[in-house]
Amino acid sequence: MPFYRRIRRSRVLVALATAVITVLAVAVTLALTVTTYDHTSPRAARGQASGAVAGDIDCRTAKCVALTFDGGPSPTTPGLLDILRREHLHATFFLQGKGHIAKYPEIIRRIADEGDEIGNHTWNHKVLTRIGAADARQELARTQNAIERITGTKPVLMRPPQGRTNRDVARICRELGLAQVLWSVTAKDYETTDSALIAKRVLDQTHRDGVILLHDLHKGTVPAVPGIIKALKRRGYTIVTVSQLLAPAKPRPGMVYRP
Repeated sequence: MPFYRRIRRSRVLVALATAVITVLAVAVTLALTVTTYDHTSPRAARGQASGAVAGDIDCRTAKCVALTFDGGPSPTTPGLLDILRREHLHATFFLQGKGHIAKYPEIIRRIADEGDEIGNHTWNHKVLTRIGAADARQELARTQNAIERITGTKPVLMRPPQGRTNRDVARICRELGLAQVLWSVTAKDYETTDSALIAKRVLDQTHRDGVILLHDLHKGTVPAVPGIIKALKRRGYTIVTVSQLLAPAKPRPGMVYRP
């Protein structure tokens, strides 16, 4: 091969190699920007904390599972609160803004007054990773402010719609004082009105230090709750709020808690 062709070929190979390296570097940078965020499990958070637990439930020794409800309040929520009060239990309610918070302020006051925990589930239930940072902040901040006007307290927990989060969402949550809470158990109760099936799905997936996700606004969910509670108690579980599951650790703003 003539000398000049070897030189030209070498230059082409160097250019191709440089282009590949550049593309890979950009891809890695984008992946890190989009997908990475601080996350831990409730058990790991407890293990890194010290001190006493407020109240009489210590999930370091008890077999705990957190019970959570998304998308309310709704007309079915008071019946759920009746069940929890009768069973002397508390749950975490991730409340949604549009069509819920402004419509049922008296139910929100009851949730707070009865000692249940309130979290933020955005205003319009938009997937936060699919909208701009300013819109994502508004989704959360508007809900924070609405809940504070009713209860006097801003939530410290949020649940991202569809569980979708990324570094930008984590940053916004950190600035708003919100920890992110995912789940390990879902009954997909938005797909069925069969309360027995909802209960079976929950019980089949539940494990210690898990987080159960249900939606009290769906027709089959609240009727399933008494059976779920009874079965979990029979299996030795202590049903708690998310903050009780984390204690003595405190919810850390921006952190994703993933069981």
